[in-house]
Amino acid sequence: MTDKKSETRSTAIAAAIILLAAMALLYLMPDIIVRLGNVSPWLGTGFGVLVILAFFLVFWLRARYQRRKSR
Repeated sequence: MTDKKSETRSTAIAAAIILLAAMALLYLMPDIIVRLGNVSPWLGTGFGVLVILAFFLVFWLRARYQRRKSR
């Protein structure tokens, strides 16, 4: 019973850390995109796309890891 509780706590902590890191990056993203956009519009756009894709990639990889771990 305690193993399930520990696993749930670990999952919640990991999700909270991921969300806090994503929120910090998304908060800073407009300034970063503007600065990169001054160098090259394509660079600013590419950075924005990569940040958004990375957000979903982290959760997809975590879900894949959890599925593999539960087998």
